[in-house]
Amino acid sequence: MTPLRIAVLPGDGIGPEVMSACLELLEVVNDLAGGLGLIYETVEAGAGCYRRTGQAIPEASLRKATEADAILLAAMGDPSVRYPDGTEIAPQIDLREKLQLFAGVRPIRSLPGIPAVLADPRASGIDFVIVRESTEGLFAARGKSIVSGDESVSDTMIITRAVSERLFDFAFELAGRRKARGFPGRVICVDKSNVLGSFAFFRRIFRERSERHPGIEAECAYVDAVGLNLVKRPWDYDVLVTENMFGDILSDVGAAIIGGMGLAPSADLGEHHAVFQPCHGSAPDIAGRGLANPTAMFLSAAMMLEWIGERHGRKQCLVASTMVTRAVEEAFRSGCLPCEMGGSDGTREVLDAVRSALFATTESGLTAR
Repeated sequence: MTPLRIAVLPGDGIGPEVMSACLELLEVVNDLAGGLGLIYETVEAGAGCYRRTGQAIPEASLRKATEADAILLAAMGDPSVRYPDGTEIAPQIDLREKLQLFAGVRPIRSLPGIPAVLADPRASGIDFVIVRESTEGLFAARGKSIVSGDESVSDTMIITRAVSERLFDFAFELAGRRKARGFPGRVICVDKSNVLGSFAFFRRIFRERSERHPGIEAECAYVDAVGLNLVKRPWDYDVLVTENMFGDILSDVGAAIIGGMGLAPSADLGEHHAVFQPCHGSAPDIAGRGLANPTAMFLSAAMMLEWIGERHGRKQCLVASTMVTRAVEEAFRSGCLPCEMGGSDGTREVLDAVRSALFATTESGLTAR
């Protein structure tokens, strides 16, 4: 088996803590799955790196990340560390732009045993995906603001046909795979086309690409209406596809309705590269206290294993992905409750619970289903 290299970016704040727990879990999974053939290499980047070197992601780190078969990233940034223009350092966004990771995949799925955020019993069945364009939109203005003295600042949103077509095709194909598993097979384009011409263009391209996927339902909705329905009827959604900034906001709302940011994994995918990371930030206020919830990190690693398994034909990685996901579910079903949700389980306790569930589910044969 040819080894595959994984670039590991622990980052800042709670990043090293959740990454350490994740790598420990992956070690166990490797043994239980009969060997995954993965080699992990730690790569320096983040706010701490910027403090020391003046670079948020040095060229050597970028090269290692680019040459890796996948990138596993924990959390980057610190509100106290900023560029001269006042914005925070964000190497994770640098990676999305440099590696053209146009599809930000944000699964929003309820886990058993988590205290309900929404009172409706249907909330226990929330399972949809936000696909966020991750290379342009309003974020394209990052570092390019037009400043007119102390009077005004302009940031320009960019929507291109090439990126939008790839994004929409990805969303329709994702919906097709979900439909095969029993989901509705419906993609909703989230925009603000009633106000901005860029979004009218975005919607028009969506309508064009939908014609290439006749087996999938295609709808359009304004972002404000979707924001409202995310907290009223989130179980109605299947796949939502949207611009960068809207996706950033809606994915956090999605995380909130299933219990918190510590439960929300993500993947940023391109044609040749992929980054997997929890949606949460570096949370410097709780760093070093053992309180961080590593669940989103575990689930991001599961997404990485699935992507590697599909891309490289590694059945062991596909099995391992299922093992991790089911172990997380079983740990929460059995009473694990992170501090984030009002429980008493910190990083080590959550890791131990998931690891125990991993052994239990493996022994009972659940992973073979």
